[in-house]
Amino acid sequence: MGRIVAIVLAGVLGANGLAMLFAGQWWYGAVPSVPLTGPYNPHFVRDIGVAYLITAGGLAWFARAPRQGWPALVLAAGFLTLHAAIHVYDAACGTAPLVAAARDFAAVYAPALIALGLALVPPKETA
Repeated sequence: MGRIVAIVLAGVLGANGLAMLFAGQWWYGAVPSVPLTGPYNPHFVRDIGVAYLITAGGLAWFARAPRQGWPALVLAAGFLTLHAAIHVYDAACGTAPLVAAARDFAAVYAPALIALGLALVPPKETA
């Protein structure tokens, strides 16, 4: 089950990363909360797109070969969790923290929670 979850999450995050890399301005306008962070910066959007592609790669590696890919999954979960922590901080410092948290749940917090849940259970060794 974890492998299926990992491959679905890898697909979603990989598609997001590709959109950020190759259709950054469209992505910037398509994600409702992104314009609230400031003006469009194509370099920054592409940088984060690469981070999402690497994260997707770690999840895909885990889905393909759990024992070998588990360290990459841990790193992917680390990025997603720290990214979510930044969003928690920003929401807490804002004027409507619950609104911000609800807005970011599906795209930021849920992927982090899923990846972290997968990473906290190392794959069993087989003889």
